[in-house]
Amino acid sequence: MDLRSDTVTRPTAAMRAAMAAAEVGDDVYGEDPTVNALESEVAAMFGHEAALFAPTGSMANQIALQTLVPPGGELLCDADAHVVTYEVGAAAAYGGISSRTWPAAGGDLDPDLVAAMIRPAGYGAVPTRAVAVEQTHNRSGGQIIGLDTLRRLRAVTAAAGVSLHCDGARIWHAHVADGVPLASYGALFDTLSVCLSKGLGAPVGSLMVGDAERIAAARVLRKRMGGGMRQAGVLAAAGRYALRHHIGRLADDHVRAARLAHALASYGVVDPAQVRSNIVALDLTKAPVDASALVDAAAVEGVLLAAVGPDTARLVTHLDLDDDAVDRAIEVLTAILSR
Repeated sequence: MDLRSDTVTRPTAAMRAAMAAAEVGDDVYGEDPTVNALESEVAAMFGHEAALFAPTGSMANQIALQTLVPPGGELLCDADAHVVTYEVGAAAAYGGISSRTWPAAGGDLDPDLVAAMIRPAGYGAVPTRAVAVEQTHNRSGGQIIGLDTLRRLRAVTAAAGVSLHCDGARIWHAHVADGVPLASYGALFDTLSVCLSKGLGAPVGSLMVGDAERIAAARVLRKRMGGGMRQAGVLAAAGRYALRHHIGRLADDHVRAARLAHALASYGVVDPAQVRSNIVALDLTKAPVDASALVDAAAVEGVLLAAVGPDTARLVTHLDLDDDAVDRAIEVLTAILSR
């Protein structure tokens, strides 16, 4: 039972068949029909003009940020955002982007706080050029930023002449959990990155979404960063299959995550009300084991989970886990936490 991440899934038999049958061409020349179809479909889903297929979510994020923030400009995001936590300093290393953060709050984003942090050009300060948010928010346990909050944030950035980016690696989960149309999210952002290998079960791939001019610039940046792929339609076919067949079923993952949270709540390690999607974050500060010990003890029993801090562990449900697997995970984890 692998609960470390929703990136550990393997392509289904039907997805593999779609990959084997994919029509391909040279994508660097723009001649892969399956990649072109995937890009057009994802752009339309979010109500944007164009999209660009990239091998990873980090690359899609960083390309988007480079189209929004010139070298020496400033990006604002929260302190636990993926773009400044898990992307190995890429914004600074590749884009020359200066980052400043507000205290991590997950889904409890405060647009007024962001407004107060935006710095205009001049006055000897580094000007703020873009704001980035994450939907759903990984390190906060898959929390969802509400649509009204995002609309307030869009009003703030628009008034300041600042761009707005969404790291939407798991935006599909927010869409399913809250029933917000993807196009409603898309209308709020200048750029988005959306992932096919987190939750949707594709083996690889993300897309940057934006207007046609920005995507044309992004295509150059992708090549510069080594992301120009050739017969990538084999991978794009997996993504197209995932979009058709694996979005609605995310609701099953949410139900299973809630079951995990309710089963572990009595041990004081999780508040089930905070579990909105497929990630269960365990706070082990008052538990009899720390994160490393919990991970090791669970692994002995065949249950894999991730330590994301000394006293924080993470469980993630996905399409390769059924109800029996969740029952077994509950049995193992409750036994360890009862020691």
